[in-house]
Amino acid sequence: MLDCVAAWLIVAAMTKKHFIELADLIKNLPHSCQVIQGMVSVEDLTRVLADFCENQNENFNRSRWLGYIAGKCGKNGGKI
Repeated sequence: MLDCVAAWLIVAAMTKKHFIELADLIKNLPHSCQVIQGMVSVEDLTRVLADFCENQNENFNRSRWLGYIAGKCGKNGGKI
């Protein structure tokens, strides 16, 4: 039970810094990743994680985050 509470507190405290670190990890993934029962595309994983991030922080900017991962903007939304 305590582990669940600790995990919830960590997730509830996600900030812009965490979103950027998560985006950096995604940017460095190969085009597709092996999973237990087949393949999952990085794009599908990214969409699911974007949904998760939106639910964690009302200030999460989905389009900027996805743009950063795609290399279309810097981590703060500006030019690269």
